[in-house]
Amino acid sequence: MLDIAGELARWAEEGREFAVATVVAVGGSAPRGPGAALAVDSEGTAVGSVSGGCVEGAVYDLCVQALEDGGTVVERFGYSDEDAFAVGLTCGGVIDVMVTPFGAGSPAREVVRSALSAAASGEPTALVRVVRGPAELLGMALSVRSDGSYEGSYGSGFSELDRTAAAEARAMLDAGRTGTRDLAEDGTRCPGGLTLLVESNVPPPRMIVFGAIDFASALVRAGKFLGYHVTVCDARPVFATRARFPEADDLVVDWPHRYLRRTATDRRTVLCVLTHDAKFDVPLLEQALRLPVAFVGAMGSRRTHADRDRKLREAGLEESELGRLRSPIGLDLGARTPEETALSIAAEIVAARRGGTGVPLTGSATPIHHDGRRPARADAA
Repeated sequence: MLDIAGELARWAEEGREFAVATVVAVGGSAPRGPGAALAVDSEGTAVGSVSGGCVEGAVYDLCVQALEDGGTVVERFGYSDEDAFAVGLTCGGVIDVMVTPFGAGSPAREVVRSALSAAASGEPTALVRVVRGPAELLGMALSVRSDGSYEGSYGSGFSELDRTAAAEARAMLDAGRTGTRDLAEDGTRCPGGLTLLVESNVPPPRMIVFGAIDFASALVRAGKFLGYHVTVCDARPVFATRARFPEADDLVVDWPHRYLRRTATDRRTVLCVLTHDAKFDVPLLEQALRLPVAFVGAMGSRRTHADRDRKLREAGLEESELGRLRSPIGLDLGARTPEETALSIAAEIVAARRGGTGVPLTGSATPIHHDGRRPARADAA
């Protein structure tokens, strides 16, 4: 739904009644992914798409029907379904579509209006709706902000579900992902558990990898797997090439500190310094440790770190700034290969972002799932 937030926010502000059909699950070669939406207002005006044209007519009719009867329904369209085939879904895939009316009496209308308004203005926002579970919860929504706070509720007696859903949504919002989350019966008070659709409206967070070395190539792949927009920066054009980093979103040939000075960062940005060369590291870290970013880590031996720490102190960095540096970067996994090292770095980034300790769960009393509101360090997102 948030993919058409601009138009829907205008409809909501004008007081229009409308129904929204949202793709909540896909299988095979379905044309569009979860979160794709088609909306129809009470005058018959339509905006958006759920299938690139395949089943739009049938979904349009479902929206009109939802506006008339006020009920939320989930319908499946697939190649093996004769009705779906008749309306044109011949791509071989399967899509599940949830159709929800947002009329004047809809309990989720104000929450959805708030999420649409925030998304339309560019604010990081997640909309969380129940797509499988008790009938009374279908279509109910929470609007979740980047700090984990939320608006709305699934109803009396579901406060624990509200908190769990908000935590799940914040995790996906941090990564800029839209998709479903299955919650077990334990903690939801719903027999058989339920499924949430989380729609995120936020650019993916940035990971900037400084140093075009073999370890960087593995870290790029790990960063992409975690949902980051990954940039590789190196002053040496012979190393910063597309052939060596085919999966990087951006390749930059520039001195690291000069690039960091001119590029955009925010509190979700991760900076990984893999150059372990003082002429690159020190001017770069002097800037990085003064930026409000989520994570700053640097590769190198403990001797390299000690020398780097001394030079940074000489450059005037304070204890609070030096305390933000994670060096040597990565968790102690006994890593040897570039891939193992990338895994150890990625694990530390996740622990910092989610408030994890990095200790084995076996035999520990730490929670398996953190709510993300108690980061491990003050500089974590």
